[in-house]
Amino acid sequence: MELIFELAIILFASKIAGDISVKFGQPSVLGKLLVGIIFGPAVLGLVSETKTLEELSQIGVILLMFIAGMETDLDEFKRSGKASTLVGVSGIVVPLFVGYLAGTMLKMTTIEAIFLGLLLSATSVSISVQALKELNKMQSKEGTTILGAAVIDDVLVIIALAFLMSMAGGDVNLSMVIIEKVLFFGGAILVAWKVVPWVLKKFAPLKVTESLLSSALIICFLFAYVAELTGVAAIIGAYIAGVAISVTNFKHEIVEKVETIGYSIFVPVFFTSIGVKASFAGLSQHLGLIIGLSILAILTKLIGAAAGAKMARFSWRNSLGIGAAMVSRGEVALIIATIGLETKLISPELFSILVIVVLVTTLVTPPMMKYFFKQSKVRKEMKNTA
Repeated sequence: MELIFELAIILFASKIAGDISVKFGQPSVLGKLLVGIIFGPAVLGLVSETKTLEELSQIGVILLMFIAGMETDLDEFKRSGKASTLVGVSGIVVPLFVGYLAGTMLKMTTIEAIFLGLLLSATSVSISVQALKELNKMQSKEGTTILGAAVIDDVLVIIALAFLMSMAGGDVNLSMVIIEKVLFFGGAILVAWKVVPWVLKKFAPLKVTESLLSSALIICFLFAYVAELTGVAAIIGAYIAGVAISVTNFKHEIVEKVETIGYSIFVPVFFTSIGVKASFAGLSQHLGLIIGLSILAILTKLIGAAAGAKMARFSWRNSLGIGAAMVSRGEVALIIATIGLETKLISPELFSILVIVVLVTTLVTPPMMKYFFKQSKVRKEMKNTA
């Protein structure tokens, strides 16, 4: 029954905090993230980090990215391919290089320093998706560029990580890693194109309750599972599943019902669970390093991704907005950090520090996006009235 009580606290607190956040001119997701810190072990201890909560959180982020996929304008997505590539690649190069330099300054070995750079190169737009929705930017050129860049970033970082692990003597077959990624994306695109519409048509007329919604969720979870199985983040699989449904006639009905399920319980749990992971034990001893790495993580991704967006001919304000959306390292960086801990590429002490850094990047992303995209809108309106 303890889980039931925790869910009641999470849902109540996240909705109230989200509303307060909006009243202060910030995206609601910021309030939901802070709720996790306040009600989690770091402060009040009313919500604890359990396996069940983590699994509910995983469903939340999968549904969030599934919804993002369904709301993607596929034609705009195709047009933003070049921009997404520039943003994704430049958003890796800058943090990778600067992270490597930081690692050498911390007296790390070459392999460990490169690993730190790779960890700082990761990105997770699951937080950015919610901010994009609130800013009405999901279907804009900026929104599709961000989502495309995140997919590119994820794939390149995973392949680079596999290459590094093989150099470090880990049991990793680089060729197999690349083949798995090619097979996943090739297979996913083929299934999305040919199989998904057929499955929905077959399920829609079934004489059972919500057969269409169930079929959509089956597709989403299978895509997410296979993605995870082949070393690609589950959220990428869920996103591709959403894009597949976005071009069918069932899109609007499915989006509405999945949003009801997701935003009523699973998505708030996901946002709150990020804050619950926070631990401030021994924080004062490493405060300088935490601040330094946090600033490094924010600026390298912001500048790197913004430079790519500028090369794609976005305005400076929109470029910085795109860069801000790529700042959150989220669950992707936490997975990489866990791999580093298990393979002894980072110490338990540094792992704890990096968890806080990831949390900081996640917290600052929504207000940064709000600021830069709002400034861009103001400048555009001033030009139109001039």
